[in-house]
Amino acid sequence: MSSTRRARLRTTHDDPEVVRAAVAPDNTDSMHTSVEGNTLVATIERDSTGGLQSTVDDYVVNVTVAQTVIDATRTHTDTNHE
Repeated sequence: MSSTRRARLRTTHDDPEVVRAAVAPDNTDSMHTSVEGNTLVATIERDSTGGLQSTVDDYVVNVTVAQTVIDATRTHTDTNHE
């Protein structure tokens, strides 16, 4: 008997739609993302605990990198317009 493992991750951002768009190309069929206010919500479902852990780890890294690039771009853009 196999059951699906599920994780729901909630992260807050100044512009969650931009973060969502940045990570969307790496999303798999086992992932669903939505935006609720300033929160990016990801639901990940996998058949195994190991698969779930791996996908969650990848997603967290992708969101972290996306937010870092967005922050750096905004800082660079703000600095160049002063």
